[in-house]
Amino acid sequence: MTIPTPTSNSLPGPVETPQGLPDVAALTQLAAQFFAAAPAAAGGTPEIPAAAHLPSNPVPGNPQPAGFSPGPLANGPALPGAFAPGANAAPSTPQDGAAVLASTPSLAPKAAAVNGLPDHATTVPPALNGRFGGHALGVPQVSPRAAPSPTAAHGAEGGSPFYFLADAAPYAPQSRAPDVPREDLVSASSFGLPGADDLKALLAGKHSTKAPARAETPAQPTRGAFDVHAVRRDFPVLQERVNGRQLVWFDNAATTQKPRQVIDRISYFYAHENSNIHRAAHELAARATDAYEKARETVRRFINAPSVNEVIFTRGTTEAINLVAKSWGAKHIGQGDEIIVSNLEHHANIVPWQQLAWAVGAKIKVIPVDDDGQVILSEYQRLLGPKVKLVSVTQVSNALGTVVPVKEIVDLAHRNGSKALVDGAQSISHMRVDVQDIGADFFVFSGHKIFGPTGIGALWTKAEVLDDMPPWQGGGNMIEDVTFERTRFQPAPNKFEAGTGNIADAVGLGAALEYVEDWGIENIGRYEHELLDYATHLLRPIKGVRLVGTARDKASVLSFTLDGYTTHEVGVALNEEGIAVRTGHHCAQPILRRFGLETTVRPSLAFYNTTDEVDRFIQVVKRLSSAPR
Repeated sequence: MTIPTPTSNSLPGPVETPQGLPDVAALTQLAAQFFAAAPAAAGGTPEIPAAAHLPSNPVPGNPQPAGFSPGPLANGPALPGAFAPGANAAPSTPQDGAAVLASTPSLAPKAAAVNGLPDHATTVPPALNGRFGGHALGVPQVSPRAAPSPTAAHGAEGGSPFYFLADAAPYAPQSRAPDVPREDLVSASSFGLPGADDLKALLAGKHSTKAPARAETPAQPTRGAFDVHAVRRDFPVLQERVNGRQLVWFDNAATTQKPRQVIDRISYFYAHENSNIHRAAHELAARATDAYEKARETVRRFINAPSVNEVIFTRGTTEAINLVAKSWGAKHIGQGDEIIVSNLEHHANIVPWQQLAWAVGAKIKVIPVDDDGQVILSEYQRLLGPKVKLVSVTQVSNALGTVVPVKEIVDLAHRNGSKALVDGAQSISHMRVDVQDIGADFFVFSGHKIFGPTGIGALWTKAEVLDDMPPWQGGGNMIEDVTFERTRFQPAPNKFEAGTGNIADAVGLGAALEYVEDWGIENIGRYEHELLDYATHLLRPIKGVRLVGTARDKASVLSFTLDGYTTHEVGVALNEEGIAVRTGHHCAQPILRRFGLETTVRPSLAFYNTTDEVDRFIQVVKRLSSAPR
């Protein structure tokens, strides 16, 4: 590489550097000239835009003492580590400037900080709701995504006093991996740093009159912008190798993998916010409470629930269904009453109702399915009657992928005077869920099915139904007052969250839902449907393959058997090639037995899977099919 090397008064001829590398001394002096000249040219100190999300402390050699902010905070004394993202990124020496320039190409458009999380604190006014700990205590809060604006932070008129409601920026995906095409890189000018024209002007002894460009908030992805390779770069585990092959994760109906944004958010919680929630007079309790309640608001928004007070955190779908059975069910279902489920149900939506029925003398009725694996609505209508107290159905079958017409089922249940529960464990990651549109009385799902942590999920219930439900567990966190003679409980949702909850994973669930919102659930569903069509088209004609579950409306689940092989043998052969699928009964034995089977092979696809991975899977099945037995 040949570059001109500047001096204080003149520009000498080109200097050849070894191996095509730039001359460090030249870059250093160039940076010094730029940062000395650019402010005057621009009419003042260039502003580093907050939307650019520069990482904190990106350059060594900053003279600010460690642990103190570079300037006084408007809300009080500086706190340890209280740096706004990018606040100390402006170089104070020519060497720092060169380091900033050198680091710029490694920054991606949505990188919020070193780990995608903020490292600042700001004071917000107290609020009345006791669950919003930081506001009730009036102590400094930390937003998990970005610094609140001054108006939001101070509760300006027309804005919310809660920083997490005022903070509308999506949870930022992390930097993209370096081993893929880098079309998603931003330019130096996106961060208010000199571009190529500015550098040339400085080398020519001129000052650029163009003000630094301000970074724009990244647009929400559209269909044209959806890039599976960009998605894959957010999931570290997809780089794992199994038996010498790159991992292909086709076991998404069992659990989904986690993006770096979720992993980092949980890590940040334990590093900066870890505390029990609600009642405490210290800052970490306030941070933890706000993070936890912000996650509840994210769940509410994601499923379009009317009120955040209708969202209850549970360990997952199974616990949520058990909560309904042992609270609402124990109160309202008795001797001779009936509960309707479908033949497609996961064991978690069968066993709790069986236990209740055995305890009170009720009866379970089952909606049959046709040979394609779709529920038969006409038969369902025949099952309805005055004794039916509850209809509980899945929205998507975990074993077959069938999409169930839950709106029609719920509507018929309500016309019959029955309550309705929808199991959204398998639907939540594939399609738009709107609980107000579905109309059910209960909706349940698990975080680990939608790229969130295990051990966390949610139950949504209509407010009037929640008010009528007794608590199903007793302990701390859910009481208003206790004496040895009586206990007075808090209203929902606290009434149903006894003890210390899974705080960190609730926060991680919120991050996962924000990540899905960032890409767009419709974009995800569209891509997965195309991938399912591709895989079905290639798998169906293979000799010996029997597809199980061929409903016209399906999520991205395939279930099959292969003549001459046990399902376990097929799974082992796929694993030898680094391909993970689920084999067995999938905790849905009744539906498999409807088709005369005990087990199937079940590849299930997510939006980080690719057609190349499908091709690898198909090659193994073809090889097994053609091998002599």
